Amino acid sequence: MPKSASDSPTLAPGRKTDRDTPTQAETQIVVAFDDNRAASAVVGPYGQHLALIERRLGVVADSRGNHINIAGNRDSCDAAQRVLETLYQQAVGKHEIAQGDVEGAIRAILAQGSLFDFDPRAAKPAFEEINLRKRPVRARTAAQDSYIRALKRNELVFGVGPAGTGKTWLAVARACQLFERKEVDRIILTRPAVEAGERLGFLPGDMREKVDPYLRPIYDALYDLMDARIVERALQSGEIEIAPLAFMRGRTLTNAAIILDEAQNTTSMQMKMFLTRLGENSRMIVTGDPSQVDLPNGQPSGLAEASRLLENVEGIAQVRFAAEDVIRHELVARIVAAYEGTPQRSTQARP
Repeated sequence: MPKSASDSPTLAPGRKTDRDTPTQAETQIVVAFDDNRAASAVVGPYGQHLALIERRLGVVADSRGNHINIAGNRDSCDAAQRVLETLYQQAVGKHEIAQGDVEGAIRAILAQGSLFDFDPRAAKPAFEEINLRKRPVRARTAAQDSYIRALKRNELVFGVGPAGTGKTWLAVARACQLFERKEVDRIILTRPAVEAGERLGFLPGDMREKVDPYLRPIYDALYDLMDARIVERALQSGEIEIAPLAFMRGRTLTNAAIILDEAQNTTSMQMKMFLTRLGENSRMIVTGDPSQVDLPNGQPSGLAEASRLLENVEGIAQVRFAAEDVIRHELVARIVAAYEGTPQRSTQARP
């Protein structure tokens, strides 16, 4: 159980920075944790998690055993304390703390605003999650939260946005959840086999060996979200099917969770063909990044057309992600924003 105390504005001896000269607006909070192992997980290897909290919230944080000293303005310190307590509850629950979990906790706390008497054990999570046998998958941004809610409520969902926003990851997680709960009999994962601006030439091997390089990101998500033995068995039995988009023609896909990844590389005819494969008791998820179209020049993207035509169709949800929703490395969001020409907004807590 974390314990905290607010001290005087004078900072205790610790890390030497230009913040060591306190101002009247600065304060200090000491957060203490009972479980040393969980506290170490919160701090992260070589203090990486604390460093991220410092950068994002504009505070100075020092770890001394199971005590963490936080210095900064009152609002920022309160936000940092709530982030640490949220991460501690995850660590006590035997969940590993990754860099993305820290980023997600920061965004969730900032989205909640200022809350008094915050209790991370009793508070309802700000963002939705997908519960799997292996581990829960939590939304880390408001857009991901909307995406998960849409996946749970609609039979056809479009997830559109830049790389690194978790579109495919969450789509595979939702498909795995439906499969584990036996709400569907199988998972069908597909994407167009279009080379990303390259010409790979002849690929040796059988059909699966030829298309596997195009579908590797989907394999990676499957093995990370489900037990490897279950994935292998399901692939052998056909309960999980991974195939290029061309193999979908003429089929009616019933009792299945169907994902079309990299949909920006579909033609209009391919997209129409895919969408009309939807059968009874099936869920369909379409993901893509309109800024990474690898079709020949002059060939319109089927994803852009479908998004426009199906904008207001009942039963179909569309969730759009932006550069600020990127949850890979911090630099990825800046790179995406630079290419899009959008200025970066400060995400620090403001007094």
